[in-house]
Amino acid sequence: MTARRAPALPCARITLYVTTTLYARKDMPSKEEKIEVEGEVVEALPSTMFRVEVDGGHSVLATISGKMRKHYIRILPGDKVKVELSPYDLNRGRITFRHR
Repeated sequence: MTARRAPALPCARITLYVTTTLYARKDMPSKEEKIEVEGEVVEALPSTMFRVEVDGGHSVLATISGKMRKHYIRILPGDKVKVELSPYDLNRGRITFRHR
């Protein structure tokens, strides 16, 4: 005698309705704006971190951006750089451009 299976129970189907709002490009909510400042590299630290003295005399701990790492752009103490600061933490930044 063969064992019989229990009849399959019907699954409850759940339908999710997602409301989407289409924005025109100018009306889209933007991310927090980055603060761009110019400065000079004072000290090279381990793991691609640099101490940068920005124009106002403020000192910032900055890393190299991904594209600069990808293209092997070297940064040395004394170089003039452009740094992006987050509005949430003004002591840390990202080096986005090295001036010649």
